[in-house]
Amino acid sequence: MSKTISGFSKLSKSEKIDWLVNAYFDKQEDTKTILKQYWNSNDKLQQLHDEFIENTITNYYLPLGVAPNFLINDKLYTIPMAIEESSVVAAASKAAKFWLDRGGFKTSVISTTKIGQVHFIYKGDHARLKEYFNTVKSKLLEAVKPLSKNMEKRGGGILDIELRDKTAAIPDYFQLHVSFETADAMGANFINSCLEQFAKTFKSEALNFEGFTTEEANIEIVMSILSNYVPDCLVRAEVSCKVEELTENKSIPADVFAKKFIQAVKIAEIEPFRAVTHNKGIMNGIDAVVLATGNDFRAVEAGVHAYASRSGSYSSLSHAKIEDGIFTFWMEIPLALGTVGGLTNLHPLVKLSLEMLDKPNAKELMQIVAVAGLAQNFGALRSLTTTGIQEGHMKMHLMNILNQLEANPEEKTAIVNHFKTHTVSHSAAVEALEKLRQ
Repeated sequence: MSKTISGFSKLSKSEKIDWLVNAYFDKQEDTKTILKQYWNSNDKLQQLHDEFIENTITNYYLPLGVAPNFLINDKLYTIPMAIEESSVVAAASKAAKFWLDRGGFKTSVISTTKIGQVHFIYKGDHARLKEYFNTVKSKLLEAVKPLSKNMEKRGGGILDIELRDKTAAIPDYFQLHVSFETADAMGANFINSCLEQFAKTFKSEALNFEGFTTEEANIEIVMSILSNYVPDCLVRAEVSCKVEELTENKSIPADVFAKKFIQAVKIAEIEPFRAVTHNKGIMNGIDAVVLATGNDFRAVEAGVHAYASRSGSYSSLSHAKIEDGIFTFWMEIPLALGTVGGLTNLHPLVKLSLEMLDKPNAKELMQIVAVAGLAQNFGALRSLTTTGIQEGHMKMHLMNILNQLEANPEEKTAIVNHFKTHTVSHSAAVEALEKLRQ
């Protein structure tokens, strides 16, 4: 059967699946059964999921877990986390419990500015372009008033428009660099709609500007799009306590642990090979909450990693110090999030996740998400500098291994008990299960 098809999007879901299994799978009935197992039995809810994207064939589930005992600015939270990786929720929960007794997490929003750009080509005198921009700027803002009216009612809107000369990098290349405040919305559609209107007005008004020659008036718009790099949409999260209070692990003195912890952070600050994995651990916590609350984790990832490279070298997002006997661990991170619009009003589990967090506004959600990332980083660094990362991770991963080996409930109980006093590895689990079955 041909693996190319025309008009696929116009087929019904059943017809899509029929074509797919016939073209790509040997066990066709088994494949259909698996796909249908993940359909929701509630037809209305399934239709909602089908219409999130195009060409839906089934639902792809991730576990939704919770990490309790997060004290953030003296308020207790249980944080929802959608993630498949073993040990992430456990590590976050453990870190939350550790800091619960030491004052909890302190957070603050530094700024919430988001950016969009109109990229264009202008072949002419730079001074005349600047003169034109100064003339047309008020018209640009006037043209988007119908689009920005509701956003302004919610406390958002357009903050400023700048003309930026990028001709040193690309000949004749300029930008309209626009800053936005989107209040509790993620704001992507709002920003992009405003930018496209800016582009139309900027191009059409140029034809009437008397200071331009005919060639100069012919401005070429390349594209208009928001930026996921948001270095001015920043939140800070931190924890601190007296050094002698870092006493959870009895195998290492508190002062030795603190110094080793700080050394580990410093290595991530100067060594990109370590920094990438270090920051990935932070994103384990951040992405899980971003997903659970219906936000765009791809945008968050892109913006965060760009921010980690802002000095010209990729570096740690988190930092640590000891000052006057106080251990402090903190992070400043860019997070463009929303609590209205998008999936936040559509996905039932997103609604529950936001309700679990006491229906936060965008600034509050920024702080909660940042804390989840910092807690995850603390948990990882604590393991790395004491017992090693694999001890806890592999114990959490053990159930995945046993499921792969199709262990029954009695076997799982016996093997879990066995590994309470033995080191977990895939080969060790296989060996233990084989011995048990013999």
